[in-house]
Amino acid sequence: MEDLKQVAAKAAMDFIKPGNIIGLGAGSTIAHLVNFLKEDVTLARHITTVTSSFNTRQLLLEHGFHTKDISEVSRLDIYFDGCDQFDHQLNALKSGGGIHTREKLLAAMADKFILVGDGGKYVNQLYTTFPVVIEVIPEAVLFVQQQLKKIFSLANPVTRMSNKKDGAVITENGNLLIDIWFRSFPPLDNLNERLKQIPGILETSLFYNMAHAAIIAGKTGVEIIRKDPAYLI
Repeated sequence: MEDLKQVAAKAAMDFIKPGNIIGLGAGSTIAHLVNFLKEDVTLARHITTVTSSFNTRQLLLEHGFHTKDISEVSRLDIYFDGCDQFDHQLNALKSGGGIHTREKLLAAMADKFILVGDGGKYVNQLYTTFPVVIEVIPEAVLFVQQQLKKIFSLANPVTRMSNKKDGAVITENGNLLIDIWFRSFPPLDNLNERLKQIPGILETSLFYNMAHAAIIAGKTGVEIIRKDPAYLI
């Protein structure tokens, strides 16, 4: 059976040019993209890579890519990343990895932010099968949980616990994660804003109005979805 993530990753190669500064996210689709880049030796030598992911960074270093830290750049030509799901307006939830703050930083730096993955991630509207995740400074956890329950009475905020060690998951920034499980999502256009108005919240896993395009692979082949049909990538 064909690996649709691999098919989508291969299609993403068409958008990378020599001299580009490329941002890369996390996950198996991005790992496929790194492997395709590795095979194109000439192109691999003439790009600079930046990543939000520890695992992707290890893969890039293993294969000898020119890789910079996020703090060394302020602009990217393209940022590629997967997601849990995205809708017809290319709003995306990136909740699983818990590194959404760094992912969102790279997405904001990029001239082009392109989602890559299999067609099963493409939905009419975002479903509550995935939480909205917030990164919270440790001192604010109890306060933030109380505020969430006041603002979103039907939501269930849960501090993310580690299944590898005793205690909560600690982010690369030394913060904690809270998974907010909604029965139904409030209007997306102000959800990010309402959450980030609560002191102590650093960032959310809702990527609202950020992606420029998506490359998805399905049973009928590869489809490129543009936020604006006139937008060329």
